[in-house]
Amino acid sequence: MAPTDLVEFCEAEWSRLVGALSLYTGDPDLAQELAQEAVARACRHWTRVREMDAPVAWLHRVARNLAHSHFRRARAKARVERQRGADRLRVDEEADVVAIRAAVAALPTRERDVLVLRFYVDRSVRETARILGCPEGTVKTLTHRAVGRLRTAGFVDEEILDG
Repeated sequence: MAPTDLVEFCEAEWSRLVGALSLYTGDPDLAQELAQEAVARACRHWTRVREMDAPVAWLHRVARNLAHSHFRRARAKARVERQRGADRLRVDEEADVVAIRAAVAALPTRERDVLVLRFYVDRSVRETARILGCPEGTVKTLTHRAVGRLRTAGFVDEEILDG
């Protein structure tokens, strides 16, 4: 690939990457920051990344790992703040958006990964399995569980599933 392919690669994936991270993290600003870092890493390692079988999968995996690291740090900080009696952060978004994001964020990590990749980034079962490094059957099981949890919480309409 020519060096201009890096620009094309980044432009082609940017909006999906930010969108997926926004849904995954529940914070559009954080999603932008994490996407920028993931793209910066792709740029730094482009000679290696462009030779990979699935550079897009690599980019999304890096972004997801950055999000995981962010959440680990945030949990550690929250523990310290709780110990100090810090107040909880308030979110200035519409209640339904906050509720949906919270429901997705409350899913177990692997289920959340699958849900975001399958339904937001619009990846196939095969592509999702490749990105997550697991069998396709695992992706199907995790998808079923995640949708079931969201249905139980009242966020999944049966018509959506049938359509």
